[in-house]
Amino acid sequence: MAFTVRSNNFKDGDYLAQEHILSADYGFGCEGGNKSPHLAWSGAPAGTKSFAVTCFDPDAPTGSGFWHWLVINIPANVTELPLDAGHRSSSKLPNGALATRTDFGAPGYGGPCPPAGDHPHRYLFTVFAAGSETLQATADTSAAVIGFQLHFNTLAKAAIMGLYKRA
Repeated sequence: MAFTVRSNNFKDGDYLAQEHILSADYGFGCEGGNKSPHLAWSGAPAGTKSFAVTCFDPDAPTGSGFWHWLVINIPANVTELPLDAGHRSSSKLPNGALATRTDFGAPGYGGPCPPAGDHPHRYLFTVFAAGSETLQATADTSAAVIGFQLHFNTLAKAAIMGLYKRA
């Protein structure tokens, strides 16, 4: 069985609904609900000891993309995150899971908000099956360090892509 990820909120390649777009609280000019989408995965390989979930925009005009969400140390018996699990004050993350710093400067989900008039951006929601129970990190650990650790601990990964374009 292949390792796969799906969402009840969007299909791979669909545009993301307004409820998932960055809220006005962030000051980037978007006015969405800033709710992380539901994600569910199946088919993790033998030896999986934890999961990590990320959301990355490779199209951001930064030269290095933009990290919108990182959650690590999700217990191996967990196979989904509910709608809005990424809210900064949410208790919807499973026990033991850790949200780490995004490119917004703090842990928690920050929805899409590409520059007005830019082409549609791709938002890659990736689930990593890790061979270790925990990655060594704190809530302030950067996405680059998380990516480095995942590089050496990933047994399999699966992604689903959402799109968003600002008028």
